[in-house]
Amino acid sequence: MTEKKERIAKVMAGAGLCSRRTAEQWILSGRVKVNGQILTTPACVVGSEDVILVDDKPIGNKQECRLWCYHKPTGLVTTHKDPQGRPTVFDSLPIHLPRVVSVGRLDLNSEGLLLLTTDGTLARELEHPSKGWKRKYRVRVHGRFSPEIQQRLSKGVTISGIRYAPCETVVEKVQGTNTWLLVTLTEGKNREIRKLMDFFDLKVTRLIRISYGPFQLGNLEKGGVREVTKKAMKELL
Repeated sequence: MTEKKERIAKVMAGAGLCSRRTAEQWILSGRVKVNGQILTTPACVVGSEDVILVDDKPIGNKQECRLWCYHKPTGLVTTHKDPQGRPTVFDSLPIHLPRVVSVGRLDLNSEGLLLLTTDGTLARELEHPSKGWKRKYRVRVHGRFSPEIQQRLSKGVTISGIRYAPCETVVEKVQGTNTWLLVTLTEGKNREIRKLMDFFDLKVTRLIRISYGPFQLGNLEKGGVREVTKKAMKELL
């Protein structure tokens, strides 16, 4: 029987190295070798006999698909390598975790729920807008959050030519010049909440993701991880 070969980006993602999109970027930047030759295009299929190196290191075998909830603290960037030398999420994970990739990102100053998985293909699927999953955040803003702002956000706004989908906002409490909001997004564009609030002259002083689709932060402590059981993965995914 002829061995079924797969595109190299899919193989890299299945090994928990990165997402398929990131794999393609690494290939184009000359970081990937197949059988000793630097790969110049993602349009390559490989089989079990091919030797794949990334940064001159073997990528390893395809890992079992596993998923964790992680409570990201502030002060960490969601990347495997940071050019500025800042501490990363992946440097701070418990040592017993295998190699994982994140489902989407939380920026340096954001905290809360971040999903981690051994399967880059699953990560891409879970973060894709077609999934329609809601992301919920508790957000503290400095400034007056008016009913007019709330109404405009509920209809969606365009900022610098980029259209942001309608988002739901609920005022939780007001403390002097600060307001705590519960914000629900369906898209999750890069730094979306910060850009939306800045557009209305509101400064985000704290941002905590409390849920991602059916997954909840709950009482998970900062820096803690909680694996999603096989049964729950089957039911939720």
